[in-house]
Amino acid sequence: MMRLLRAADRTPQPWRNGGGVTADVFVSPAGAGLDAFAVRLSLARIEAAGPFSPFPGIDRTLTVVAGDLELAVGGAPAVLLTPASAPFRFSGDAPVAARPTGSPVLAFNVMTRRGEACHRVERIRLAPGQAMARDLRGALLLWVEGDGVVEVGDETLAPGPLDALACPDPCRLTLSAGGTLHLVLAEFDGAC
Repeated sequence: MMRLLRAADRTPQPWRNGGGVTADVFVSPAGAGLDAFAVRLSLARIEAAGPFSPFPGIDRTLTVVAGDLELAVGGAPAVLLTPASAPFRFSGDAPVAARPTGSPVLAFNVMTRRGEACHRVERIRLAPGQAMARDLRGALLLWVEGDGVVEVGDETLAPGPLDALACPDPCRLTLSAGGTLHLVLAEFDGAC
């Protein structure tokens, strides 16, 4: 069953290291804290340069939805992530340093605990009038921007910017774009 998770219902909270603010979008098991989640999806606002908190045993994917961010993971050179970049996957075990290169950055953060869950993340862009159908099992669709509707069974929903659609059980959804539509799809499950 698909659930609409409104952006207005989220409660921002400071990062563990105090370097930014995050708001949980979806956590499994429900109510699990930072040391007990199997799946955690959140939106982070990054306004200043600094390190990310370490998350040993966690696989992460960061998708920038607003602003530009330089991200350095481990000893690798920094990469520039923008709203046009592919989702960036990295280990929560590695040291990470982030630096916005202009205005504040809004990033969609997907984390899964190794041995309990795994994930895949992709951007979806639809042109006006375009439609797409997907069969999903364990997924969340973040509505970044644009005009459109999503149909699941006999239900039609019109999410707003940064609303999310959670589909923890198998479902078939159809997306229809009224205008240009930009979404981020995170699929997660325990069958890694």
